[in-house]
Amino acid sequence: QVQVVESGGGLVQAGGSLRLACAASGGTFSSHGMGWFRQAPGKEREFVATINWNGRSTYVADSVKGRFTISRDNSKNTAYLQMNSLEPEDTGVYYCAIDGVPYRYYHITDRADFDSWGQGTQVTVSS
Repeated sequence: QVQVVESGGGLVQAGGSLRLACAASGGTFSSHGMGWFRQAPGKEREFVATINWNGRSTYVADSVKGRFTISRDNSKNTAYLQMNSLEPEDTGVYYCAIDGVPYRYYHITDRADFDSWGQGTQVTVSS
């Protein structure tokens, strides 16, 4: 089973940027879509962005549209989340996960459709 590890979180001022990385190992990374979710204190984990298996199609939540970009490098078994114009509301633990179905042709946003979750990386945006 594929395992993933997130990195790149930290403390940043509002308006700043961070780039998160999700490194996968132990399986066939390039045949599966990937997603990013986040969880703020006291709130449910919510969808942020997803990218299909070959990187040609992406989908992001309305709350981050125009500010966040998801990408992947299959040669490095890594996906990325570039976060610009960060806001205090973006604070939370960010998780990446892998689509449980290979070569899916449509985007999914329900966390139940993802498996191989990482431990998360903390992002804190100060005002």
